Amino acid sequence: MARPILDDNLWALIEPLLPPPKPRRSRHPGRKPLDNRAVLTGPVYPPDWSAMGPATQRDGLWQRYGCWRRLRDWQAAGVWDELHEMLLARLRAADQIDWSRVIVDSSSIRAKGAGQKRDLILQTARDPVQSATSITEAQGVPLAVILTGANRHDVTQLHALVDAIPQIGGKPGRPLSKPKIVQGDRGYDHNKYCRPLHAAGIATEIARGGQPHGSGLGKTRWVVERTISWLHNFRRLRIRFERLAFIHEAFLKLACCIICWRQL
Repeated sequence: MARPILDDNLWALIEPLLPPPKPRRSRHPGRKPLDNRAVLTGPVYPPDWSAMGPATQRDGLWQRYGCWRRLRDWQAAGVWDELHEMLLARLRAADQIDWSRVIVDSSSIRAKGAGQKRDLILQTARDPVQSATSITEAQGVPLAVILTGANRHDVTQLHALVDAIPQIGGKPGRPLSKPKIVQGDRGYDHNKYCRPLHAAGIATEIARGGQPHGSGLGKTRWVVERTISWLHNFRRLRIRFERLAFIHEAFLKLACCIICWRQL
């Protein structure tokens, strides 16, 4: 088993959410599968892998033991969505969720070898690009992340991001789901995408395009940029080497869960 870098308390939350393993055949069962905790620790916490050779060899070793399939099954089962919702509820119970506003922003990263959700405009470029659009609450706790090609404008994901916010319980009464105010930079200044939010009773505070700087939104909007930097601190999210989009999406969602856990 790999070094137990995963916090014991965090693993106690993750383990019950994992789907049960497939039953092994009585005859010729094959290689015994790796422990789930070792499978999860390997790709998420690779600081000690420097002695194991180049990154391609390390990823090949991980793939050899079926860890990609395990991560695929966990992503399909919604494990990370459930974990994220659970951690958000705990944060709310600890009064660490500021629901006065939510903030949106996006970041672009290189997508080497990516075959899905990469930039369709720059297919001939040496390094294709993808975009991850994030939405956080007023203190920077990540609420949702959407992965798209970098040829998609930021504002096109505005309504989808708000819809992706999970139901946040943790306290008696109705769970939180609809924010009061959505803040964003000039990239989100488009009436076509803001009107549906207004119709749903959600106000928007967007820096106006074509106007000089000094809107004052930077005093409260900076937290989403800090959260994006937190996400980029996970080495697997700085450059996308995974060809399958669901693998990178799984890492994005798991990173959001770890950030929430650290806030606790």
